[in-house]
Amino acid sequence: MKPDLKIKNKVFDFRNPTVLPSGFYGEKFEEMQEIYNYGAGAVTLKSIGPREKKGHPHPIIAKTEHGFLNAVGLPSPGYKNMEELWQKMSKRKFPLIASIYGTTINEFAEVAEFVASKKPEIIELNISCPNVEKFGMPFGCDSKIAAQITEKVKNVSGKIPVMPKLTPQANDIAGIAKACEEAGADALTAINSVGPGMKLDLKTGKPLLSFKKGGYTGAAIKPIAVRCIYDVFDATEIPILGVGGVSNGKDAVELMMAGASAVGVGSVTYTRGKQCFSEITKEIEDWMIQNNVKKLDEIIGKAHK
Repeated sequence: MKPDLKIKNKVFDFRNPTVLPSGFYGEKFEEMQEIYNYGAGAVTLKSIGPREKKGHPHPIIAKTEHGFLNAVGLPSPGYKNMEELWQKMSKRKFPLIASIYGTTINEFAEVAEFVASKKPEIIELNISCPNVEKFGMPFGCDSKIAAQITEKVKNVSGKIPVMPKLTPQANDIAGIAKACEEAGADALTAINSVGPGMKLDLKTGKPLLSFKKGGYTGAAIKPIAVRCIYDVFDATEIPILGVGGVSNGKDAVELMMAGASAVGVGSVTYTRGKQCFSEITKEIEDWMIQNNVKKLDEIIGKAHK
């Protein structure tokens, strides 16, 4: 008998544990449907903001030896300017995670209330964006503000589960995770990109990114993601979407052993192609067969048992 790769808990109901994270191919309905057709268990919409935002000028991505630096700048058409996309989304056949952001706590609630009316399966809170009220510090570095955002969004989201996205920049990611849970979070994403980092052009001596600094993603951040997921799992009782450094099935299993119920597959799509979702799912299945594991519940949180 083949292992069961379905994920079904009080928040996640996916055909397999691989998820397209926010920021990768999530702008158009056709792209998201394509990713699902390539085997993803769920798809995350590129972060939606309160108003139109162009993002940073190119170049916005720089390849490094072991990953990528990116400074996209949270471009968004603004939630009021997406009616055509939402009309297409109403006919979707895939689980949708809608990522949102704001520059103030009230903006998070404003965007969330509108997005909740479109009935995504989950609303993800990108609390790693700049907080103008805290002089540029990410919301996710302050447990009080992270909890306030979570509570405000829960008050307007109805039955749609709310999932704050945690930053590895936080000094106490477990404490922030717990504060979000106590404020009503239904699940957590761990982690956002690491950094900021920088890469220089050796000919000019100038930064390769137009914004100079960017978030670091890719295989090299996996040990950081594993540690953060492990700490968050210890501190909370709600499901975790583990993101960071997954390049193959064994990486996915490692994040799940740390405590993730599902795993993001992002940067590796640039090197392995979009078909990596079905390939990584098959690699997870092969590992389970080789290790006599019949269902994913036997893996999730195993490092804590």
